[in-house]
Amino acid sequence: MLKQMVSLVLCAVASSSLVAQVAVREDAAKKTWFVSAGTMTYAVGVNDLGMLQSLYWGPKLPANAALPAVKAPPERASFDPQISTMPMEYPAWGEGLFTESALKADFSNGDRTSILKFESAKTSADELEIVLKDTAQPLRVHLYYKAYPEGVIARWSRIENTGKTPVQLEQAASATWTLPQYPETEKSAYSLNWLTGMWGGEWQLHQETIQAGERVLESRKGSTSHRANPWFAIGRTDETTEDAGPVWFGELGWSGSWRMTVEDTSLHMVKVTGGFNPFDFHETLAAGQSMETPKFYAGYTDGGQGAASRVLHRFQTDEILPLRQGAGQPPKPRAIVYNSWEATEMNFTDQMQMQLAEKAAKLGIERFVIDDGWFGERNDDHRGLGDWYLNKQKFPNGLKPLIDKVHSLGMDFGIWVEPEMVNPNSDLYRKHPEWAMQMPDRQRTEQRNQLLLNLAREDVKEWTFEWLDKLVTENDIAYLKWDYNRNWSEPGWDTAPGTSAAHRDVDAEKAINVKYVQNLYEILDRLRKKHPKLEIESCSGGGGRVDLGILERTDEVWTSDNTDALDRLDLQYGFSHAYTPQVMVAWTTDVSHPERRGIPLQYRFVVAMEGALGVGNNLNKFSDADMALSAKLVSFYKTIRTTVQQGAQYRLQSPLDRDETQMQYVSRDGSQAVLLAYLHSQRLRVAYPPVRLKGLDANAMYRVRALDAEKYRGEQTVSGAVLMGAGVQLNMRDDYDSTVVVFERVN
Repeated sequence: MLKQMVSLVLCAVASSSLVAQVAVREDAAKKTWFVSAGTMTYAVGVNDLGMLQSLYWGPKLPANAALPAVKAPPERASFDPQISTMPMEYPAWGEGLFTESALKADFSNGDRTSILKFESAKTSADELEIVLKDTAQPLRVHLYYKAYPEGVIARWSRIENTGKTPVQLEQAASATWTLPQYPETEKSAYSLNWLTGMWGGEWQLHQETIQAGERVLESRKGSTSHRANPWFAIGRTDETTEDAGPVWFGELGWSGSWRMTVEDTSLHMVKVTGGFNPFDFHETLAAGQSMETPKFYAGYTDGGQGAASRVLHRFQTDEILPLRQGAGQPPKPRAIVYNSWEATEMNFTDQMQMQLAEKAAKLGIERFVIDDGWFGERNDDHRGLGDWYLNKQKFPNGLKPLIDKVHSLGMDFGIWVEPEMVNPNSDLYRKHPEWAMQMPDRQRTEQRNQLLLNLAREDVKEWTFEWLDKLVTENDIAYLKWDYNRNWSEPGWDTAPGTSAAHRDVDAEKAINVKYVQNLYEILDRLRKKHPKLEIESCSGGGGRVDLGILERTDEVWTSDNTDALDRLDLQYGFSHAYTPQVMVAWTTDVSHPERRGIPLQYRFVVAMEGALGVGNNLNKFSDADMALSAKLVSFYKTIRTTVQQGAQYRLQSPLDRDETQMQYVSRDGSQAVLLAYLHSQRLRVAYPPVRLKGLDANAMYRVRALDAEKYRGEQTVSGAVLMGAGVQLNMRDDYDSTVVVFERVN
C-alpha cells in the first residue's frame, strides 16, 4: 500500500513538473507572444505595419523576458521590397513577395494575391491562436501553436473563406519557421540534415551546408514515401556535433504528398516552410468553409544532434503514439512478434500455421502474426486482393481454431491486411472497377499487379471500414499489419464535389490529394475507437509511410523490407535521428534479400534489439541450436526492452564511419543502461577500442551483466565516472561479432 502511495505521489509530482515546462505568455503592450516548451522559447510579434513576424527561436527565456517593440525592417531596394525583408510568420503571396510563400489563394474577382494583417489573439496555458485577416479579400488565416513539455511546439493553420463566393487555394502550408538571422559577413552559417532513400534503402542520412537558394524535400507519391521523410535538423556549421551545439529541428505530421523547403534568402534569412505539397494541389473553399493543415512540429536544443533526437523520441512516445497510459505517459513496450511470411509465403494451411505457432512459443514470442494469403483466391500476388473473405481451403473451419491455438500457447494473434489496394483479377474489381483510381481515356498503371482504391470516395471509405470492423469484431485479433505496396498513378476522382463523369473539373478532382488521407485517418480513428485495445503497424513496402500523422493512429512502423543486418545498422542509425526506437520494428530473418549475405544469427538478433524486436525466420529450418540460441536472446531482450524502446538513446559510434559501432540506451529513471556493440570486420588483429558510455550518474556504481561473459573485460561493479571516462573493454574479434552489456545502478 505504501509503495502504491509513493508511486502516486511521484506521478503527481512528475505531472506537475511537466505542466510547469510549458507556458504561453502575452505582452499586450508590445503585441508579442512567447511560447515556451521544455528548454525552448518561440516568440512572435506584430510590427508597426500590422504584420506578424517571427522574433525569436532558441533557448528558453525567463518568464519576465521582454523583447523590443517590433519594427518592420526597411525596404532594401525596389528589387527587395519591404515585404521581402521581414521574417514573416506566415508569408502569403502578394505585395511583391518573391521568397517561399505559405499561402497562395485565388479570388472570384480575379485577385490572386493576399496581404495578411493581425486581427486578434487568444491564449491558454499551453496554446496560442493568432488570427490574420486579408486586407482586401474575405479571407482569414488562424495560426495555432501548442506547447509540449518535452520541448516541442506544434504549429498549424486554418484558412477560412469569410465571403459569399468560392476561394481557390493553390498553396497552403502548415507553418514557416525562421531561424536566427546571421550577419551578412558570416557565410554558410547553418548545415542541414535530412533523410532520403529508396525501397530497401530508406533512412539515408545526408548533411550539407545551407547555401543561398532553396533545398526542396518532398513526396509527390500520395504517401510519405521511401524517397524522403518529412524531418529536418539544422545545426551551426563547424559548431554543432552529435553531442553539443545548437540544433533547430522539426517534422511534419502528414501521410500524403508533402513538401518542405529550406531556403536561405538573398538577405540571409534561413526559413523552413512545410505542409501540403502544392504539386497537383487544389482546394476550393465554398462560402463559410475552412481548411485545416497538418501539424508541423519543431524544437530547439543546445545539446547537439543526439539531444534533438532524444527530445523527439520522448515527445513521440509520450504525446503522439496511441494507447498511451495517461497524460505524458508512454504506451507499453512493444510485444515480440513472430510473422510466418518467410516460412510460408502464400502457400499454407491452418495446420501449418499451428505448427509454426508451437515453435514460436518455444522462443518466448508474445504475438503470432499470419501475413498475406489468408483471404479470397489469394495464392499469388496476381489475384484476390480486395476480396476480404476467408479462404476456405486454407481455413476450412474459420480463423477461430488457429486463434484458440495461439492463445493456448500464451500468445495473442495478429493478421496482415492491405485495405487500400485491389487486384484487377478480383471479385471486388469485377463488381466495382470505378472504385480504383483512374483518369479518363487513360490505361491504368499496375504496380505489383495491383491498383489503388480511391479512398477519397465515401462509398469506398465506408466499405473499407465495414469489412475491417467485421474482421476484428468476429475474431479475437489483437493486431493488424496494415500494408500499402505501391505509389499513386492516375489520381482522378470523377465523383469529387464540383465534378462528374460527364463534366470533369480538373481542379476539383485535385482535392483527392487531401481527402484520401483524411479518409484514411478517419477509418483508423473509427477503428481504434470501436476497438480500443487493437494495435496497428504501418507498413508500406518497408518505411514508405512513416510520419507523425500516421503515428498518431498506429503503434509501430515496418522500418524497411531490407532485413540484412549490416544494411539495417545503417538504416536504423538514420531512422533514430527522426523517430523513437519504440516504433521501429526490427526483425531477425533468414538470409535476407536483397543482399543474400550470410550473417551469424546472434549478430542479426543484436541488430534487431535496437528497436521493437521481431522474428521472421523460417522456424522449420531452425536446428536445435538455433532454437536454443534464439530463445536465449529473446529472453535476454525482455530484460532490456523498456530501456531500449523508451529510454534515452545515445549513438556512440556511427556504422557509417568504422567497422566498430555501438548504440547505448539509458532508462528513464537511470537505473539501467544498455550497450549494443558490433564488429563488422577485424583488421590486422587490432583490439576493439574502449567504449565510453554517456548519460550515466558519475557518482553511482553499476553492476555489470553481459550477454556473453567472455566478451566483457572488466570488473563486475564499476562507477559511472569510470564507464564514461575510461570506457568499457570488450573482447570482440573476427567478422560479424556482437554483444550486449547491461549496467544496473546499485542502490
